[in-house]
Amino acid sequence: MTTDLDTLVIALYVKIDDDLAGSARLPGRPPKLSHSELLCLAVMQAMLGFHNEARWLRYTRTHLRHLFPYLPGQSGYNKRLRAALPRIKRIIRVLARDTDFWHDTVWITDSTPVPCGMSRPTVKRSDLAGFAGYGYCASHSRFFWGLRLYLVCTPAGMPMLWALADPKLGEREVLAAMLEVDAEMIKDRAGLLLISDKGFASKTFERSLSEQGITLLRPSRKKEVLRAGEPMLKKVRQLIESVNDTSRMPWSCSRAMPRSVRWATAAPASQSLAHSPPTITDRIQTYSSSWAKG
Repeated sequence: MTTDLDTLVIALYVKIDDDLAGSARLPGRPPKLSHSELLCLAVMQAMLGFHNEARWLRYTRTHLRHLFPYLPGQSGYNKRLRAALPRIKRIIRVLARDTDFWHDTVWITDSTPVPCGMSRPTVKRSDLAGFAGYGYCASHSRFFWGLRLYLVCTPAGMPMLWALADPKLGEREVLAAMLEVDAEMIKDRAGLLLISDKGFASKTFERSLSEQGITLLRPSRKKEVLRAGEPMLKKVRQLIESVNDTSRMPWSCSRAMPRSVRWATAAPASQSLAHSPPTITDRIQTYSSSWAKG
């Protein structure tokens, strides 16, 4: 059964609006484009594969204008999208909880560089100064100035946790902080298996994960004995690299580097749905089908 696009958009809007029903409204005149409509546009943009905001707004004005009475310009939409980062993260998690993959007990983690500047003057005047830093990318054998994107996803490709951090910080330190922030997610998953690369190797770190009920599966180092399950890690490596590339897609497609903290954080958040169409998208389509029948 082919779900009509209008029905899909309406069902998604109803799902988002119901979730935001209990949130407090800010004082002042309400915006012409409501928060529910903004989040609906952001999710649909990722689902339909539009990485350029200007092209997405042109498509929306042509095909979805009857569903959105007011559509802002590209600059206004971009500012609203950056400011709505907490709501975007919340909606993504709400939609992810409705999928079967949310309860997966196998997670994969890795990090990838996000360059934010290529010249010294850019580094000095960037709004990311003090947040970004210099780091080294071993896979490309080069230094860069920017951030490092940390991602934890399921084998199906659905992102569970993500963070942007200074590349000078250790990978184990950042991952430990991510797991600490979302400790409730860890408690709900008994026997969690975390797959990583050699960069997360540390007896102290593995002992800390074991205390949380997490088993770390990683490749063995040069002087180590072959670890259990190591032959399967090559195929898993390709999966995490594809998810990392999808999260960096907004910058690579627009050939623009993030210039502010909001820009840097809103981009991977809005793209978290893009890599998992068979999970969250199918659930939304099922929801829209039942909504249309009811």
